[in-house]
Amino acid sequence: MVVGKMKLTFQKRVKLVQGLGLLSWLATLCGAITFTLGCFLKTEFRRRSEVMDNTDIHCVPNTLMIVGLASMGINYFAGRICQDALDAGRFPRWKTFLKPFYGCSIFVTTLMLIAVILSYVMKGSLESSLKIGLKNGIRFYKDTDTPGRCFQKQTIDHLQMEFQCCGNNDYKDWFEVQWISNRYLDFSSKEVKDRIKSNVDGRYLVDGVPFSCCNPRSPRPCIQYKITNNTAHYNYDHHTEELNIFIGGCREALVNYYMGLMNTIGGVVLSVFLIQSSVLASLRLLQTSMEAVAGQENVEIETEGYLLEKGVKETLMEYLDPVLKLMWLNQVTSPEDTGTKNADS
Repeated sequence: MVVGKMKLTFQKRVKLVQGLGLLSWLATLCGAITFTLGCFLKTEFRRRSEVMDNTDIHCVPNTLMIVGLASMGINYFAGRICQDALDAGRFPRWKTFLKPFYGCSIFVTTLMLIAVILSYVMKGSLESSLKIGLKNGIRFYKDTDTPGRCFQKQTIDHLQMEFQCCGNNDYKDWFEVQWISNRYLDFSSKEVKDRIKSNVDGRYLVDGVPFSCCNPRSPRPCIQYKITNNTAHYNYDHHTEELNIFIGGCREALVNYYMGLMNTIGGVVLSVFLIQSSVLASLRLLQTSMEAVAGQENVEIETEGYLLEKGVKETLMEYLDPVLKLMWLNQVTSPEDTGTKNADS
């Protein structure tokens, strides 16, 4: 059963060529946009690689960059094919090229769809990566003299000020780590000694947060130390009064930011996917309609174009059968080869 069968007069073929030419150059531009979006997303991930635990999330921008470059190349050749489409003498030279062209095009278009899906489903991986990365970032905040961690404090401070967040889950995460370096502690002070002795691990823990957690919109001077001590501050109750530090955690803020980016990019790439699919469908109709013109004296005759010569299932099986037979032959010959080797030994 033929899929997408359509009768095309000479005038319709001319219009199809003109429309396909414009569409292919538009798709080339969209490929460049897709590549640019992938580069932008990759840069955003690399900017905060210090607070990310793994690189699995980079598969999204990597796929976008590959698809964008491949799309530009594919649509460039689609434009070249359009230039020769109505010339019965020049169009047949593309015949041997079209089959691998369609194979590459379908593969790239499928990758494009996968990139769209990944941009929506990677939230869990992103969240777990940020959870561990931010936890380590807060833990190493004080290690400004340790090689490899010198800029951890700067990264966390910039992050908290930019996204108006504090800690991993919330501001109380800072209560559980020693974020003040020992070099800035007076170990002759009774308060410092008592705090260190009161902790099993010998860490200096305080109910305070770094300056970068302070909310500049608060009319009250920032209370970043003794946050839970109501008597340490005048007219203050940390249970009822709105704190003048950022309450929300940075993990949620970063997840919302990155997912907003990826969802927006996913919508754009989905539009590119539809344009790319239109290019392939139009080119297939043009190719099959022009094949009927080959060998005819009158090139302006009415012809029929189609998307698939057989049904979808039959077409898939036609391409899968050689692969399945090859796999079956490998499975059959492997035991015999093993037996022969054993006999020779």
